[in-house]
Amino acid sequence: MKSILPRPSSLTKAHHALSSVSVPGCTRCFSVLNRPPPNYEGHVPLNRLERAALLVGSGLISFLNPRRGDMIATFSEVTATPYFIYRLRDAMLANPTGRRILRDRPRITSTSLNLSYLRSLPPNTLGRVAVRYVSDPECAYVLQRYRESHDFNHAITGLPTVREGEVALKAFEFANTLLPMTGLSVLNAVTLKKSERERFWSTYLPWAVKNGLRAEEVINVYWEEEMETDINDLRKRLGVEPPPDMRDIRKREREERRRAKETASRPTVV
Repeated sequence: MKSILPRPSSLTKAHHALSSVSVPGCTRCFSVLNRPPPNYEGHVPLNRLERAALLVGSGLISFLNPRRGDMIATFSEVTATPYFIYRLRDAMLANPTGRRILRDRPRITSTSLNLSYLRSLPPNTLGRVAVRYVSDPECAYVLQRYRESHDFNHAITGLPTVREGEVALKAFEFANTLLPMTGLSVLNAVTLKKSERERFWSTYLPWAVKNGLRAEEVINVYWEEEMETDINDLRKRLGVEPPPDMRDIRKREREERRRAKETASRPTVV
């Protein structure tokens, strides 16, 4: 009986022929066992299932525990790519200062900034106001620049780093950058106390939308060159109008609760 299997030479030729065929739409198909090389140092290529799992997992953990900076960073990266981060990059490329930032690639870290010098600046300069907020760097550059600039956004808006202030700032950043993570972070408003939630919807959300849309794109601010700038002059140049002082409002609210508690604890005179 003759064998119907092709000769080894035929199999080899068929293998080479098939391997040379390009299947349309599958050039980026891969699995955990067939992962393409990274585009840059530290880059981890993800397939759709992995990206979806990271999105859901990091999103839930960030919502339940806003102090998990690692999960917030992961959530911002997964939701920003591959579409929204390009819009932010194009905004930088369309701006002269933005192009300089992309060319120079400065970092905002505790080592790149002279904190002692910043503390010595006049009280109302950007550097003196922002020195309270400087945090550690991470992420790929444009998104990294956005995240490292977050503390300066606190400085120019005057919003505190309490949960209520962070939600209001995220609403401002969403209107200004359109990054999905910032918009989704606004959902944390439902976790605020009743008075804070009412204040957010009536005061800080309208302020955030109005100022975020009309202000210059804050991603294009070369913060390192603005440290000695008067904070009010910088706000005027960027088109940012500070919201009602949240620290003062919260302080008055605490004092009112304290007085009400003291009044309720006083013995009734018959």
